[in-house]
Amino acid sequence: MLTVIGVDPGLAGTGVAVVGGRGMTVDRYAYGSISTTRDKALAERLGCIYDGLLAVIRDESPDLMIVEEAFSLEKYPKSGITLGKVTGVILLAGQQAGIPVTEIPVREAKKILTGNGSADKSQLEMAVRRFLGIPGCIRPFHASDALALALIGLFRHPV
Repeated sequence: MLTVIGVDPGLAGTGVAVVGGRGMTVDRYAYGSISTTRDKALAERLGCIYDGLLAVIRDESPDLMIVEEAFSLEKYPKSGITLGKVTGVILLAGQQAGIPVTEIPVREAKKILTGNGSADKSQLEMAVRRFLGIPGCIRPFHASDALALALIGLFRHPV
């Protein structure tokens, strides 16, 4: 059985999900979010994300980490820089834990699970929910995005 951790970077909320299984068969899954607040300094928020992710890694002992690749929108260049910093601490956590880490562009993740690289967050959440047989909504969306990434890791890396 392979255990994959998926991470959707975000400063206010970083989605984290773990799936275990083989190929297209999922035996277990868990998801959540690491949240930070605006009243803390950037370095403290990054430390919170790093520490929270390391705690999940210690608890779950994943074989592989899949991270959404950082991107920047022309309209909000500063957000792209901040997202890059968040992604950096996530990559560092995986490397420090000795886990192979792969980054996947968000459009690729959407294409694989919905058939549409331009799908919105609710369409991706619905595809993940349908695949896993989860009756209720997965919130926050960062968590469903992380689940999507973990599933892709499982699909692509059969044991």
